[in-house]
Amino acid sequence: QFITTVYDNGSMAVKKIEALRNVDFVAISIDSLDEAKHDYIKDVPGAWKRAMNTVETLKKEKINVCVTPTISQFNLYEIIDITKYFTNKGIPVWYCLYSYDQSTDVNQLFRIGKSNDEFVIKNKQAMVKLCNALIEMRKNNNKILITDKVLKALRSLFSEEQRVWNCQALKNFLVIDHSGRIAGCHNQNFATTIFDLPKMWNSKKFSSLRKTYNTCTQCNYLCYIAYSLHGSPYGNLLIAKDHWKNAKLFLSK
Repeated sequence: QFITTVYDNGSMAVKKIEALRNVDFVAISIDSLDEAKHDYIKDVPGAWKRAMNTVETLKKEKINVCVTPTISQFNLYEIIDITKYFTNKGIPVWYCLYSYDQSTDVNQLFRIGKSNDEFVIKNKQAMVKLCNALIEMRKNNNKILITDKVLKALRSLFSEEQRVWNCQALKNFLVIDHSGRIAGCHNQNFATTIFDLPKMWNSKKFSSLRKTYNTCTQCNYLCYIAYSLHGSPYGNLLIAKDHWKNAKLFLSK
């Protein structure tokens, strides 16, 4: 069974409520409890009010709504408050991590963004403290939907500049663009299409690409880290063990 999540910044979800009843989660991006600060981050006036209204509306409609702040230097010291605010309302929270494309490959599948010095995390010790605080909070708060293993991997990255995972692109996860082209991740050139994927999956080409991706260190996208750590059957078992109290969230559909 696939877990289907729709991400939104609050601009579209309330217009698609009936369609969203068929998904497992709707994740709304809220990066600050301060209206002006959130609107500045999004560079869209009124974004905060729309996002907060969307969360309340979806909750009233009994749609599994979650909040997903993107952790950056700009809101690093707010993440605990954001987490407490929404989880105290019974709304689960998980996180994105500010990152940007470092690839120089002109043929990469698609691009997400360039570095913005205002958001790049410079206070690494503060990030380490945040990871420790979230690990501690998770002991008594089952609405924080991130595993200890992922938090510890982030902690190692910021405290020791050590990557305790190997990228599992094209093994545990892959990406598909709007025209059906497939790559291990968006930083890489396309490897095949959705039509040829079945015959390519066990090919020598894919085996070689997996070895290449396994040694790649050019991004810190939190979703790729989580998929690399938890995408295998054993990794799924760890998630089940870590979040067994939240089983009804996944089984309610």
